[in-house]
Amino acid sequence: MTDENKKKYDAKLKRLTDALAMRTPDRVPIDIFGGEFMIQRLGYTLGQNNFDETLEIGKEAATRFMLDFEPDICSPLTMANSGAGRGHEMQGCKTFFLAGMKNGPIGDDSMPQFVEFPTLLDDEFDEFKNDFTQWAFNKFLPRVSTVMEPFANFKIDPSHRGITPIVDAFGKPEIREAIQKLWEIDDFNKEYRPKLMKANKELMELGFPNMGGGRAVVPFDKYSDTYRGMVNAFVDVFENEEFVLDFCEKFQNGQLQNLRNINKSGRLTGKQVVMALHKGSDDMMGNNLYRKFYWNHLKQIIETCAASGMMANVFCEGEYNNKLEILCEVERASCYYTFDKVDIKKTKETVGKVCCIGGGFPTPLLTYATPDKVEEELKRFLDVAMKDGGYIFRMSGGLNGAKEENVERMFKVVHEYGKY
Repeated sequence: MTDENKKKYDAKLKRLTDALAMRTPDRVPIDIFGGEFMIQRLGYTLGQNNFDETLEIGKEAATRFMLDFEPDICSPLTMANSGAGRGHEMQGCKTFFLAGMKNGPIGDDSMPQFVEFPTLLDDEFDEFKNDFTQWAFNKFLPRVSTVMEPFANFKIDPSHRGITPIVDAFGKPEIREAIQKLWEIDDFNKEYRPKLMKANKELMELGFPNMGGGRAVVPFDKYSDTYRGMVNAFVDVFENEEFVLDFCEKFQNGQLQNLRNINKSGRLTGKQVVMALHKGSDDMMGNNLYRKFYWNHLKQIIETCAASGMMANVFCEGEYNNKLEILCEVERASCYYTFDKVDIKKTKETVGKVCCIGGGFPTPLLTYATPDKVEEELKRFLDVAMKDGGYIFRMSGGLNGAKEENVERMFKVVHEYGKY
């Protein structure tokens, strides 16, 4: 990193850490990734970027985005799926699709798409609970990946006379073929990941901090997203309450232990554990259910991250106006809450007195409004959000579909009007 870039990096990092610590920085920090927007603004399709294993498209797009707009964070290529296409395509994944995949259900320039469906069926609860590994091999993995479909009937029969039954089980032609595919995916990952890390490091050296240090998930979201799907998960809350709570506790115990171990070296001190709240919004859970099935686990994650020297970066998806008082039940400056749909004045008066807040500025304005309208609304928004510090600027979502002139005006306003 050059001396000039190091000076810029240090200034951006101080701006971020001041806001996260509930201090007043020199101006409002900007926490915005380039994402798909940075690829498309240069005329590339997302499919081209996803399957460019040289990573040149992603690096050019991220470099241009960061130098043109000067956010206060790096835009890592991980967030844009740069070069990940072939490796993901090899998995035969049925729940997540990237643009450019052969015979994929989305276009060559479409955003990534998740498909949620139940992978744990109503009559499998006992099997899931009593023999999870067998259930995962026979039911879950074949349902989410074509590569793993041969394992639908996979069984092993251990014997004290030797491992011949095990050899027979793994030696079946369809199992051998699946294992070969797994090795090929592993070979791809071992080549791709170091290139990705190197590219992300080069982008940081332009003078842009990367605050990411890991991921976490609220156990109920894991239950819903991965196993039961949204509809079944909410039915289970009433019809299979004990099963849901038992799953959440067991998953949480393992996750908290991983979080306690994540920063033992101290290398990640000050970094953020990123998580998105999928099923806790006002229109999905009332406050009583939220406390019982959601909040206690979220609070434990926040506390555990803080105890490890890190900070939970919690994106509250959907509307969160009715849960702001609950979110306040954490230690001061122990969390970074960002919001999708929220009353920013109410948020500033509640959560904003306890922890750094971010987000909330409506993304659709960048797609459908004029630059003058964006500036007008943004100044009105900042007048409330930035008061007394403790605020980091983000929109309610990503930049996908935004007009270039609106993005340019938005950054300009925050850089100039957002000064303290």
